[in-house]
Amino acid sequence: MQNFDVDILVSGGGVAGLTAAAVFGAAGFSVLCVDPTPPVTERDAEGSDLRTTAFLQPAQALLEKAGLWQRVEAEAAPLQIMRIVDAGGALPEPRVVKDFNAADISERPFGWNLPNWLLRREFMARLNDLPNVEFRPGTGTKSVFTRDAMARVGLSDGSSVTCRLVIAADGRNSPVRNAMGIKVKTTRYGQKALAFAVTHPIPHENVSTEIHRSGGPFTLVPLPDYQGKPSSAVVWMERGPEAMRLAGLPQDDFEAAMTERSCSLFGPLELASRRSVWPIISQVAERMQGERVALVAEAAHVVPPIGAQGLNMSLGDMRVLLDLAEAAPDRLGDARMLETYHRRRHAEVRARVVGIDLLNRASMLQSQPLRDLRSAGLNAIYSLAPVRKTMMQMGLGARG
Repeated sequence: MQNFDVDILVSGGGVAGLTAAAVFGAAGFSVLCVDPTPPVTERDAEGSDLRTTAFLQPAQALLEKAGLWQRVEAEAAPLQIMRIVDAGGALPEPRVVKDFNAADISERPFGWNLPNWLLRREFMARLNDLPNVEFRPGTGTKSVFTRDAMARVGLSDGSSVTCRLVIAADGRNSPVRNAMGIKVKTTRYGQKALAFAVTHPIPHENVSTEIHRSGGPFTLVPLPDYQGKPSSAVVWMERGPEAMRLAGLPQDDFEAAMTERSCSLFGPLELASRRSVWPIISQVAERMQGERVALVAEAAHVVPPIGAQGLNMSLGDMRVLLDLAEAAPDRLGDARMLETYHRRRHAEVRARVVGIDLLNRASMLQSQPLRDLRSAGLNAIYSLAPVRKTMMQMGLGARG
């Protein structure tokens, strides 16, 4: 009979990997989580991840089950309204403003927004509370050897681990996925995203605001007050050269540019963090499983940051994996379990990647006639209440 060092090895210690370790650890499985880069867990430290994650309703339930939500709930900013603004006219000012209110479909907000650096800090603390989970930062995955009954993973510290299941949560360039020979389809848009935090004189009132003009959306997502002022996280998507130009502007010039791009909806914006720049791509793996391996999160799919879908798709992966593992613990990581996982997730993932790709291309439109068509489309969707509600439910992860 095969002896295992742990039930599950999680490759990747970002927000998705830490979540996977906590989810399966809380369910009673023994877990080792590794990542070659120790997480940065302070807001203003060099290398900190200044992006934020909006956890939608189904994600919040999974975090609660894993004992993670209790650690971050007090810092979470609720997202009650998703406001879409079309500013694609001749001047950078709103011409169409539509609110999608969670109250139309639920008694709870759409979701809750949290900064990634804080998630890493609190999720690491949760792993420390779980006696059957070990997190080993500074150690990466070097090799993966699999057989029908087991997987053996070689680590960068010279050790090896035998397990029943490898969960690849190691990013868009996943070493585990590459070791398994699983191909991906990648779409490059020539875009980059600037991520930073701002303060502003006009309160956000728990409204997430996505402003469309050209180059990509400019999105302000609510955060708790910062230094006594209303605060939001911003993701500003632009074509690559323009994003790099903006990133290099002196602070006063950058604040003037972002205030104009925000249509001054919240008054003058003041930079409240450093600026970081991220490449924008879409990517989907040709399959989400290999022998004794499950791909989750960006190892399986990458989407532009539109509609809070990225990490919520990742948590959808984990919900399906957990359901299968708890239904038949003795079959953890076997071919039948992983084929079922692939079948349940892959079609939905591909559909969402295609949908977000279309939304991103629409947000990038530069010619005035096409921008006018985008504005008319937003009006048409909003005017049909059943369509509007269906889109909100699908955004939360409900099946159509």
